[in-house]
Amino acid sequence: MIDPHMIAILITAAGRGSRMGGDLPKQWQPLGPGSVLARTVAAFAAFPRILVVVHPDDMVRAVDELGGRVTLVAGADTRAGSVRAGLETLEGSGITHVLIHDGARPLVGPEVIARVIEALDAGAQAAAPALPVTDALWRGEGSTVTAAMDRSGLYRAQTPQGFALGPILAAHRDGPADAADDVELARRHGMPVTIVPGDEDNLKLTWPQDMARARRIMGARMDVRLGNGYDVHAFGPGASVWLCGVEIAHGRGLVGHSDADVGMHALTDAIYGALAEGDIGRHFPPSDPQWKGAASAIFLRHAADLARARGFRIGNADVTLICERPKIGPHAAAMQARLADIMGIGPGRVSVKATTSERLGFTGREEGIAALATATLVGEG
Repeated sequence: MIDPHMIAILITAAGRGSRMGGDLPKQWQPLGPGSVLARTVAAFAAFPRILVVVHPDDMVRAVDELGGRVTLVAGADTRAGSVRAGLETLEGSGITHVLIHDGARPLVGPEVIARVIEALDAGAQAAAPALPVTDALWRGEGSTVTAAMDRSGLYRAQTPQGFALGPILAAHRDGPADAADDVELARRHGMPVTIVPGDEDNLKLTWPQDMARARRIMGARMDVRLGNGYDVHAFGPGASVWLCGVEIAHGRGLVGHSDADVGMHALTDAIYGALAEGDIGRHFPPSDPQWKGAASAIFLRHAADLARARGFRIGNADVTLICERPKIGPHAAAMQARLADIMGIGPGRVSVKATTSERLGFTGREEGIAALATATLVGEG
């Protein structure tokens, strides 16, 4: 299989989508917890190099919603021009192949993506998913049927369309600006195109009813995971403790191989648990000296990134700290903001609270701090 680091994903999202209606271009309209385009980008989260071509007027919005996860490229007046703008940025980058995908196809599944890559890996210069036409075809004028058309050998084209980078860039440089899609330009340039099976759910959002259909598909696909985490650290020498990413002055510190952030450790384990990925020790063994004194943000960010790479978003996270002291209330908002920032989600999806054990047990005797955490992951089944 081609190394994912050698494949760039180029998502086209510079159009205006006027047939969809609404106050925003269709790629920026809401679909689930984010926009159509954000969901499209998430479908390719396993690939390290993602380019999104957007209209210059949408650049600020794109930075706010996608910044940090993708490379943004200013689009042109035509789709072909926008794709070429993205391809030009890849020349000389070491990328060998590119998958070009419509930003308005947010429900593309990993099976379709894999089939395109498998065809390229088998030696195809170009490969594209498609579905055979099964309905009867008519030619008409107004509301009158004027002829029946032969549907044999006809396909409905989908994306992502995959190409060897050099040939498709040359095809765009030589081809017309009004080409229907990248397969048309590839064929004009003499590139044979391999057809791979598409998917009925991989629809392109064009009309308002398409958005309703997409929501129905998302509901049928939804995969909700729940994970729990629990951690304990004993008090030891020190003048402060780290809790949920915030340093709090205290007469003692917490003992641990890393920074002993008991709240962040519990939350990290909750995410790993929802993914059936064990615990922190599996991914960051305490026997490894490189993690001695490490910031626990490293662990939590890894868990959140792993969830995204698996096609999940973090629906919410809830952390309960169990201790007599220090008092958590004055710091809860800062903890909430810090955890949200590390996981790349809104603060409104994170809860941090505290309770005592009524002077009972090791936490009641102030021998240490315990933490419970729950994380909900939402993805496609």
